[in-house]
Amino acid sequence: MNESVDFGTSNTGANEESLRMVSSQPIGNEPVSDEELRPHVLDGFIGQPRLKAQLQLFLDAARKRDVPPDHILLAGPPGLGKTTLAMIVANELEVPIRVTSGPAVQHAGDLASILSSLDTGEVLFIDEIHRLPRAAEELLYIAMEDFRVDVMVGKGPGASSIPLTLPRFTVIGATTREGMLPSPLRARFGFTAHLDFYPHEELEKLIERSANVLGVNLDEGSAHELALRSRGTPRIANRLLRRVRDWAIVHDLVMVRPSDVKEALALYQIDSEGLDRLDIAVLNAIIRNFNGGPVGLNNLAAMVGEESETVETVCEPYLVREGFLMRTPKGRVATEKAWAHLGITPKDDVSKLF
Repeated sequence: MNESVDFGTSNTGANEESLRMVSSQPIGNEPVSDEELRPHVLDGFIGQPRLKAQLQLFLDAARKRDVPPDHILLAGPPGLGKTTLAMIVANELEVPIRVTSGPAVQHAGDLASILSSLDTGEVLFIDEIHRLPRAAEELLYIAMEDFRVDVMVGKGPGASSIPLTLPRFTVIGATTREGMLPSPLRARFGFTAHLDFYPHEELEKLIERSANVLGVNLDEGSAHELALRSRGTPRIANRLLRRVRDWAIVHDLVMVRPSDVKEALALYQIDSEGLDRLDIAVLNAIIRNFNGGPVGLNNLAAMVGEESETVETVCEPYLVREGFLMRTPKGRVATEKAWAHLGITPKDDVSKLF
């Protein structure tokens, strides 16, 4: 990297999309996007009460000390609000946010270029931070702790390292696989937040808020029916709400009743437990073709016509968490709850399989 860096020039125009503050309200007659469904202040963030209290204290202390806060790690399954929280932190601190992701950083030089253009107090949000290249991780260690980057000038025996001092900034890393983060990187985060799946009560509140933003009139009980099918995940809840909105528009409904929610989502093959077509296919294969299991992952994937990785990463986490499926040393086994959900009576005592 031979080009000089001007730290005195503001970078707010470098990437307007990545620095844009989000709001829960649409501007004029613009269509409402996923970003605009996100709250822009911590008080408007629904769910995760303990995490909100911890983060509020963390940010308040940083504001009173008048220094950028320590680096933040957000860990949890997809769709629970990690990106939303990162945007909220930047908005609460009233600073710009630069957004990138682990897969987007191909080389250490890419990350060095981003770091060297940050302003004092700015937030750098790295999504899927566990997928950063090894060389970029090692560069990030120094930048997070000592606020400098070492830039190599020249090649071969004549190459030299030039340290560039960085202004104090805050890294917010988001990961769905915290165990894949190397210990040196994980240790440099001053605050680690673990996001959990949402209970139905919190999802109902979130759905009601999103319905107000989208202009969908939900009858009493409709938000509850949507929450039951949302798998404890706000992203899924908002997606299903949009599909119900489409149903209401096509059928000229002024008010969406619980029966409308059931009928709309039945069209998309989503049942009362939030199971979709592939989930039901997996349970059917285990129960009808293998008498409840145990069955190996590869055989199960071949039976439903999907890749084994798809079954393992997309279907199994939810099925196991909700008690429909068990992983055993011999293979996958359907539980009594799975038999009952499909309305099939087991020939043998299912409990003997565990």
